[in-house]
Amino acid sequence: MPNQVEEFNAYRLKMNDKILADDNKVIKRIFNLDTNAFKEGHLDVKTKELLGLVASAVLRCDDCVKYHLETCFKEGITKEEVMETLSIATLIGGTIVIPHLRRAYEFWEELEAGEK
Repeated sequence: MPNQVEEFNAYRLKMNDKILADDNKVIKRIFNLDTNAFKEGHLDVKTKELLGLVASAVLRCDDCVKYHLETCFKEGITKEEVMETLSIATLIGGTIVIPHLRRAYEFWEELEAGEK
């Protein structure tokens, strides 16, 4: 039975492939800009991913939160670092962010469980 990490990645890959197959220049440029924005630069990848996580949580985009959580996990960011980052997002975004915090915590647990 697939877990939510596998389901999220499969759906994201399938839909990205379909969207990019339409060959829309603007959408392709946006996807490329997003990819390049999170590469190593003046800020390291870890910092950029944590910033992306805060922004995504405050904007209440669960798909984006999942994406940044998985990248944080792959980059070796600790649970403590993620939780501190999400605490800042909740402070900035207010209590409306709490349901997204719950789902983020659950997703992180699945990432950890998949590693074992």
